[in-house]
Amino acid sequence: MVRPDQRRPEHLRPVTFQTGFQKAPAGSVLIGMGNTRVLCAVSVVEGVPRWMKPDDPRGWLTAEYQMLPGATADRAPRELTRGQISGRSSEIQRLVGRSLRATLDLTRLRGRTLYVDCDVIDADGGTRCAAVTGAGVALELALLKMLAAGALRDWPMTRQVAAVSVGLSGGEPVLDLCYAEDCQADVDMNVVMTSNGQFVEVQGTAEQAPFDRAQMDRMLTLAEGGIRELFRLQREAVEGAAAGRP
Repeated sequence: MVRPDQRRPEHLRPVTFQTGFQKAPAGSVLIGMGNTRVLCAVSVVEGVPRWMKPDDPRGWLTAEYQMLPGATADRAPRELTRGQISGRSSEIQRLVGRSLRATLDLTRLRGRTLYVDCDVIDADGGTRCAAVTGAGVALELALLKMLAAGALRDWPMTRQVAAVSVGLSGGEPVLDLCYAEDCQADVDMNVVMTSNGQFVEVQGTAEQAPFDRAQMDRMLTLAEGGIRELFRLQREAVEGAAAGRP
């Protein structure tokens, strides 16, 4: 099977992490997955949401996601201009927040809130997966900065998290769909997994015809292989930033 960009079914698109892309946030990275690019930044704010009880021993992490107007060929107005966030953006930012909280011992962040901002600069499929994967790097960089400054006593990050899309095209599983593949796929699935092999979310939709258990297992196996590679690339990015390489 020939894919639009000539990749093999099990291959990711080229993945890049440009760390320290923004100066003000505690941690930031511009992630590229093929032609999809997402700027992920983590800011630290003293205090926790008002819904948390005063004796709650945890800190908190929350996320925001948006696509910039020029992220796609047809300009989309800013959601602020429309006066409300779209259902899609709300779903994705909740997914990013859940995914990153799954990596943390929140009791070690007591009294602080981490705000994760994910802004899509270029969209060519898989923006939510890129947001989760890039935000995982930005989060670790932010925590390293806090630890070095003495703002943390104990390391709160217990595992990595990353995400990738997978689907069925012509009945065959393919990894990391670009937009052209996503539009034509028989099945589209997003998989979020932690480095200890647990799933945060598996979201699969039959776009053309229903899929069976055997096909789902093949897609999950393919997704897990891709995510393991993303974990390796995340570690390289964090180690490079710690060594002073952007």
